[in-house]
Parts: sequence; structure tokens; C-alpha cells
Amino acid sequence: MTTVDRAPDALAAPPLTGPGFGSYTADDVTWLLKDLSDIDLEADLAEREKAIQAGVAHYAESLPVEYQPDAAYQQLFDQALAESARRLAEAVGTVTELLIAERGPDLTLVSLARAGTPVGILIRRWAQRFHRRGWPHYAVSIVRGRGIDTVALDHITDRHDPGSVVFVDGWTGKGAITRELTAALDAYAAAGGPRLSDDLAVLADPGHCVRTYGTRDDFLIASACLNSTVSGLVSRTVLNDRHIRTGEFHGAKFYRELASQDVSNRLLDTVTAEFDAAYDAALAAARRLATVDRAPSWSGWASVDKVRAEYGISSVNFVKPGVGETTRVLLRRVPWKVLVRDADAPEHAHIRMLAAARGVPVEVVPGLAYSCMGLIKEQS
Repeated sequence: MTTVDRAPDALAAPPLTGPGFGSYTADDVTWLLKDLSDIDLEADLAEREKAIQAGVAHYAESLPVEYQPDAAYQQLFDQALAESARRLAEAVGTVTELLIAERGPDLTLVSLARAGTPVGILIRRWAQRFHRRGWPHYAVSIVRGRGIDTVALDHITDRHDPGSVVFVDGWTGKGAITRELTAALDAYAAAGGPRLSDDLAVLADPGHCVRTYGTRDDFLIASACLNSTVSGLVSRTVLNDRHIRTGEFHGAKFYRELASQDVSNRLLDTVTAEFDAAYDAALAAARRLATVDRAPSWSGWASVDKVRAEYGISSVNFVKPGVGETTRVLLRRVPWKVLVRDADAPEHAHIRMLAAARGVPVEVVPGLAYSCMGLIKEQS
């Protein structure tokens, strides 16, 4: 077996923490990222989408312009957070209790930046509150089609037992990132790195593509409603060889200028405040899930492929299922239309508002496997 090319720490910039990078505290998370805050990486949505679909650019090489909500949308976020905080707390507790029961009490959390980061923080807080465990928590980059940041994995496995590593994300869509993680960890092990578990832990698994989850309901996770202002003021991750050299972490930006609009810690504190009230339900759910077959069926992928065929879409990459992924389409991509199972379901009220603001048609499809789906417009 060949040995993995493990880059000395000296080649990569030191890990990043708040308040120097991001609005989360240093205790909450360590970002294994390169700070690209001073580089102009944002591109016009339409031009960016055209370049990505033409194959002349990869989505991770640039950033979409950060969408800033108006007062009505911000109020909708506030309402969604208030109404979903208890349910979010229960899902956090269920996942954490499952992890402790099945993986043991000494874990190293590795969240997939950026959507996984607030979830990783909440899981860490639950373990602190009820189990007196101060788990290390890192945020690393994974890029569809390019794999995971192996420099970051080297940093973690040099410092922690590889068997303790748990990867964390917010939710699943059709399962593309789940598959990407498995393939990336297989490649990492084949190159001589330690074998890491690809059992991705998420709050919601509507795609039925992981075995460790808080729920398989397609419900609104409030952190999906916004971009950096609910994710520590950190951009999505960037992998661009003009700015990331061999031996360096993948990159991201810290949007300091958006500090006045930041609700990242308010989301964390609101959900954390519900932990005590959610404890009994979370423990009961974890015990129930421990006794059932949770093997992934990948039913979400099948339903996405069915929609792709029915709507004449060339690739499943243009079909984004679930509340979280549909929100991302409206915030970051050029949407074609939104499909919803129920016309007035509260979990996608913010999506209907975004769609109306962008002039995107919403089509009711009874029997849809997910609460909603976002379809990306194919560029000619």
C-alpha cells in the first residue's frame, strides 16, 4: 500500500477560530479552512450558473453573492426559529444520544462546512449539558466532485483517535454529499490514511441515505433559511487552485461586514434553551431508533430521478429535494420552478416567499416524496 502524502502542518495556515474568523466562539468550533476574506470571489448568479453548467467552472471555485433578506423575510425566519426550536432540540438530542450509545462517550466531531457547523455545535452542547463531555469540534470542507479536504483530515487524525471521528451535517437531500463522503474516505484510506467511519450524522434524513439521524421527516431546520448570517458569518467553502496551494486547507471567507445582521448565535442559544424540555422525548426517540433497522434505502434518490425524467431534466444535479436544498436553490442558484407537496405547508412558507420575490413559479405535486423540491434552470 502506498502511504498518504501527509503535508506538514507548516504548509497549512493555522486553524481558524472566532472572533478572528467567524462569529462562533473558539470553544464552539475550530475551522480547518484558509482565510480568503480579502479576495473577491463573488460572481453574478446568472453568469456563475452559466459557467458551471457549461463545464468551464466548478461551483466551488467561486461564491454566489450573499442574499440579504428584507424585513418580511427576516421576520419569517424569526417565526420559523421560534416555532421549530423545540423540534430542533429533540433532533439534536436524538442524534447525540444515538452517537453515545453506538460510538461511545469520547468522540471528535467533524462538521461539513458550512451547513453542518451549527449542528455540530449543538451536538457538542448537548454532550456537555447532559454527559459532561467537551468534545473537540472541527469544521472541514467537502466539495461535490472534488472530495473532502485531506489536509484537514491529516490535521485531525494526527491529534485524535481516528475511531472517534464522527462526520456531521445538517440534513440530507438526495444523498450526493453522503456518497461523496464515502468515496472520499475510501480514497483517503486507500492512499494510506486511517480508515474513518462514513456514518454521517444529520438532524434530518428525508432522503433515507444515512443511518444516524434525528428524524426522517422533511422539516424546516431554521439554519437553512439564511446563508452566512446563520452560519457564523462564514461563506460556503472554496476550492480554487489560484488561491489554494497543495498542502493548504480549502478556503472560505469571513463576512465581517454582515455582523449587524448576524443571527448565528441567537439560533444556537434559542435551540439550546429548549434542551431540558426536549430531553425526555429525545432520549425516548434515541432508544426507539436503536431497536429498528435504520439501513439507508436511498428512496430519496429514486424519487429525484423520477422527477428528473418527468420534467425532462438532463441531470439529477439540477433537482434539489427537501426544504434545506430547495432553500439553497433560491438563495444561490438560478431556479426554474419549485415543486411542493402541499400548497400551504408551514415548513416551506419561507420558500414560497423567496420564490415570489424571484418570480419563480410554485407547482403543487400531490404525493411528492419530499415536502418540496427546487429545480435549477438549465442554461442553453
